[in-house]
Amino acid sequence: MVFSSISFLTVFLPLFILIYSLLPKKVGIKNTFILFSSIIFYSWGGPKFIFAILITTILDFFIVKIMHQKNAPAQRKLFLFFSVGLNLSLLFAFKYFNFFIDNVNSVSEIFGLSSIHIAKIILPIGISFYTFESITYSVDVYRRIHKPLDNFWEYQLYIILFPKLIAGPIVRYHDISDQIKNHVQNETMSNKLSGFIQFCIGLSKKVLIANAMGEQADAVFAMNPLDINSQSAWIGAFAYTMQIYFDFSGYSDMAIGIGKIVGFRFPENFNNPYTSTSITDFWRRWHITLGAWMKNYLYIPLGGNKVTPYKLYINLGIVFLMSGLWHGASWNFVFWGAYHGFFLIIERSFLLNILNKAGKIPSIIYSFIVVITGWVFFRIEDIHLAFGFVKKMFSFRFNPAEEIVTNNDFDYLIFVALFFSFISLNKHVKSLHDKIFYSGMSAAQYVFFTFIAFMLYTLCLAFVSGSSFNPFIYFRF
Repeated sequence: MVFSSISFLTVFLPLFILIYSLLPKKVGIKNTFILFSSIIFYSWGGPKFIFAILITTILDFFIVKIMHQKNAPAQRKLFLFFSVGLNLSLLFAFKYFNFFIDNVNSVSEIFGLSSIHIAKIILPIGISFYTFESITYSVDVYRRIHKPLDNFWEYQLYIILFPKLIAGPIVRYHDISDQIKNHVQNETMSNKLSGFIQFCIGLSKKVLIANAMGEQADAVFAMNPLDINSQSAWIGAFAYTMQIYFDFSGYSDMAIGIGKIVGFRFPENFNNPYTSTSITDFWRRWHITLGAWMKNYLYIPLGGNKVTPYKLYINLGIVFLMSGLWHGASWNFVFWGAYHGFFLIIERSFLLNILNKAGKIPSIIYSFIVVITGWVFFRIEDIHLAFGFVKKMFSFRFNPAEEIVTNNDFDYLIFVALFFSFISLNKHVKSLHDKIFYSGMSAAQYVFFTFIAFMLYTLCLAFVSGSSFNPFIYFRF
């Protein structure tokens, strides 16, 4: 089940909010209901895999609990190794084992060896997200940033909390540990209304903009790169660039909005990334919680900035190779990660100084073009075809006589998408955005924007009901 589905919008969400609101304001009762609802939500799309989550969380809970009770550093590290190893093993088995076997078979063919044949393993929904959250729990307790939860079901709630379960934001344990016990205190009317407004804004991003961009992107990327012209290549790349942003940021807004309704504060996941003035800046604004995770649990343990420049560049390369691999078990994702890592390295070494002197607008144009080009490698699994597509983009052979395949929705929504991608450059619009998203509105403003939110909710329902095209890109990660 995804947030933009008819079943979620007309049945699950209204019933969840209604029953939750009628329950006594006791954290134990409300947490039990949220946990029960989360299990139903996850089981709806992957009933077989709910047991995998339950079993691994039981093991992880007790391993971390024992680790916390140990004082000897060697013993604590041993139990940390068990916990992290359990989670990474599960991730490897489900997400990367087929990729590993495919590559082994490719090498075997070169040497004339027989191939290994196994059944394709089905990927559990959201496994990358809840694996990372399980690791944050283990590491935060190991570092004594926060003590472990005493109640197993509270830990289960942290892992399986349905708003963030499928596609984040990735919530680090110490950011939510106290909220699990006291989120009921934050169930204010302003938070409920603010949450509903943010949910509807995210739903509109997904349904009204991302879906139209996705149909156009699919039409272009379904064509052979050898058969398209530069116009079509740029249209496809632009469409996908807008689709992935409004799709994923829309989902994050919906998740954060539902969290607010029930008193949870999840970290923001996007901050107008296409207004970035460098790729370094882009990664401060795009999938913020993944960037924070990579920084705190991979980059800093590797030495962070407290190393020689040469080692720092190696660390950046490792982090972004891992970031690419995290997104998918395919070489195009690894290349996409390396691609971003390359630009981060050259920016650290000299390019940031040039961009600072060039000014804001040229820097934004540079960053946007680099990001658009990178999304092509993210979108096309075959590396050779991806390079062929990029070659068509930058051949700049624009032939007015050749037909460009576009749909009516795309023709005007691309301007809407570009408008909302860059409008935050205006400080007054940015101020309004912060008011809406961070509960800084007056009573009259709450009434006005809640009315607008209901209108958007109804409009999105109409769009979803009238179209069979409703993908969610990060659903498979």
